Amino acid sequence: MKTAVYPGSFNPLHIGHKAIISYLVSEMDFDMVYLIVSPKNPLKENISEDSAEERFRAAEEAVHRCGLENVKVDGIELGMPSPHYTIRTLEALETREPDNTFTLVMGTDQLADIRRWKEYRKILTCYGVAVYPRKGFDLMGIKDNLLEESSKYRIRLIDAPMVDISSTEIRNAIMAGSDVSAYLM
Repeated sequence: MKTAVYPGSFNPLHIGHKAIISYLVSEMDFDMVYLIVSPKNPLKENISEDSAEERFRAAEEAVHRCGLENVKVDGIELGMPSPHYTIRTLEALETREPDNTFTLVMGTDQLADIRRWKEYRKILTCYGVAVYPRKGFDLMGIKDNLLEESSKYRIRLIDAPMVDISSTEIRNAIMAGSDVSAYLM
């Protein structure tokens, strides 16, 4: 089974996430999308690991409420020790499901920063990435720059719709008392 692995803090899940998930399921050759709720990104300080279970339950409810098929909210990282490196998650999925193939899903902003990731070369070579566009980033330039380093890197571009909203913007709007229900999954 070809599985797209879409990790994130998902604090909260929003219509941008939904657009990417829908694209992965309907327009690409993936049989399944695993939404991996990450307790704590080692490269970010803005989220508490203590909220992981709550974010996981909220993601399950959102996926169920939206009726998304071929999407599984996977809590594999909830049982893994910190730090939560993506390579460890991919290897754990591969161990748990040896008959499946896994491709990491990420935004162009993350691809631009991937050289800071633990064992990024292994991620790009052994698993590959499917990259969706993000405003303000030159996806082709970033991809070409990485491919100069190694032609073995597997980088697929996703022509998913670009939804210009972020979880941070939604959290800030909620704190300011704004109604953000139209942006939530």
